[in-house]
Amino acid sequence: MPSSKTLIRKVSDKMDHSGPRVIAEFGPGEGCHTREIARRMRPDSHLLLFEIDTELCDHLRKQFAADARISVHHEDCVKLPEVLSKRGLAHCDYVVSGIPFSILEKSKKREILGHTHAVLAPEAHSAFIIYQVTNELRTRGHCNHFARAESEYCLRNVPPMFVTKFFKTHAPKPLNGHHANGNAIGSGITRNGAH
Repeated sequence: MPSSKTLIRKVSDKMDHSGPRVIAEFGPGEGCHTREIARRMRPDSHLLLFEIDTELCDHLRKQFAADARISVHHEDCVKLPEVLSKRGLAHCDYVVSGIPFSILEKSKKREILGHTHAVLAPEAHSAFIIYQVTNELRTRGHCNHFARAESEYCLRNVPPMFVTKFFKTHAPKPLNGHHANGNAIGSGITRNGAH
């Protein structure tokens, strides 16, 4: 089943497009998430798609042929570091994945997760974003090498999915009793005065 509009929105909402970004997507399928990411990306961003199914790969190439920001790679996603290097890109800001990690062999799972963590930029926004039927990557400790994680459950999808964001680094530390956004710690008041 294609992802619902709600799931697509929840996944895309976890990315900050305020600056140029390098994004990789594992297993984009027919491109439902890709289209929303592309809609939100800046003109100077890059989106690398990794799809091992030949027919889907051809479909993606035709669908995004006019968008120079998007490249389609008929490669296993473990080749991400190699592809980034060939394209002269140092890091990814985000890696998005819907591939079913729960059915992968442990060694393959660890290989993908290790490469993904390694290529993420050492920035507060950088993250690995997954949508899965189970939340085993978080609950079973497969992603303990990531600094922190946030999960939410999307019921409005068939089947319902966990959307989890694994951050490369820890949250920015507060400065002089204030959060990085200028709000006083513990005040319970935002910039506009609302509680």
